[in-house]
Amino acid sequence: MIYDSIGATDSEWAGKPYAAIRDTAEEDGSVLVVPVGSIEQHGHHLPVATDTILVDAVVHGGSEQVGADVPVLVTPPVWTGFSPHHLPFGGTLSLEFDHLRALLEDVALTGVENGFDAVCFVNGHGGNAALIDAVVSTVGTSTDAEVLGTTYFTLATDEIESLRDSETGGMAHGGEYETSLMLHLRPDLVADDDVRDGTVWDEHYDWGGSDLLDAGPLSVYRSFDQYSDSGAIGSPELASAEKGASIYDVVTSELAALLVAIHEHNA
Repeated sequence: MIYDSIGATDSEWAGKPYAAIRDTAEEDGSVLVVPVGSIEQHGHHLPVATDTILVDAVVHGGSEQVGADVPVLVTPPVWTGFSPHHLPFGGTLSLEFDHLRALLEDVALTGVENGFDAVCFVNGHGGNAALIDAVVSTVGTSTDAEVLGTTYFTLATDEIESLRDSETGGMAHGGEYETSLMLHLRPDLVADDDVRDGTVWDEHYDWGGSDLLDAGPLSVYRSFDQYSDSGAIGSPELASAEKGASIYDVVTSELAALLVAIHEHNA
């Protein structure tokens, strides 16, 4: 499923022979992009690979927009995430924090050994965010290459805010945002309307994050089964393929601009 498109784009690492990879890496200002997802429950209406499917699609969509003169390659997605808070529902595969950190460090450092001037992690799972921030620092102190990290749904939030139909909280886990993207990219994996059920966000700390567009200044650990019966939070019933297409266009354009900026800074 994830690898159906191997070799289909110029930015795809996995479909190239090693010499072509080295040639791209040795170009001035080359950028290696590492998508990082998860395998975790997303309620009754979305597949457990949602985060990996979406981040992989967004990264390839962005890399395809940078132009042939920008040397960018995208690794296969890291499909395991740090998801202990989803384990009670079942269907979730999670690495230990230190194991995933070591995996990402190894991917980045061996990528740099190929000659890349910059490495950018693009995350697709909220539970990975702090870990990727840590990896940016640990890898950054171990190499002369520039190391960066972002989470795709934190890009272009003002533009996406104008697309939403839900109130704040409706674009949380498995909600309007992710369900819309899946309806656009993989509608065959999304359950029918009558199965889309998200718990209304009920965060008792005003400083905590409300949904994917509002991270909030406060981090707090809570197992998902403590505040969601289905495993999803938000308003998946307000999702649509049309909205997903608009979100995809906005986010991939913003990511493309970021990749071009990274290239220019390192050229």
